[in-house]
Amino acid sequence: MTKREKPIEIITPPNMLRVKVGGRIAPADPEAIARAEKALQQMEVEFEDWINEEVVKLEKAMAAVKKVGLASPEGEAVFVIAHDLRGLGTTYKFPIVTRIATSLARLIEDEERRATAPVALVGAHVNSIRAALAQNVRDDKHPIGKALAEELETQVIALVGEAQ
Repeated sequence: MTKREKPIEIITPPNMLRVKVGGRIAPADPEAIARAEKALQQMEVEFEDWINEEVVKLEKAMAAVKKVGLASPEGEAVFVIAHDLRGLGTTYKFPIVTRIATSLARLIEDEERRATAPVALVGAHVNSIRAALAQNVRDDKHPIGKALAEELETQVIALVGEAQ
């Protein structure tokens, strides 16, 4: 070993989580999982109503934006609802809504982007989400849904650049 080289020592910290939970984590209870899946399946009937309520909120915020502009509290409301729909779409069995809402949220994610984003493009996203629900277009396996989502994403990329 030369003077410049230093010995390497590997330190593995203790797993404190294991100590805190008592060693091993018990395996998941298959009956509990089955009950949870059944409850979720029973709630699926309400998913469409719930997502529709969110889209109604989005449309109301968008109507206000058309009057006062995106650089307003109403513009921020459109972003917040789009952000929520980004997470809820797939949960509510509409992954195409997640995809379109993600594009919309990216377009208007901060004040600077809301100040320059075309209101027409924001409106196109909102209308596309409504159309997906109205036509029961659930995912991008539907050719029109896929083409629409791709075009909206292309427009957003042209304005804000590639995703990071």
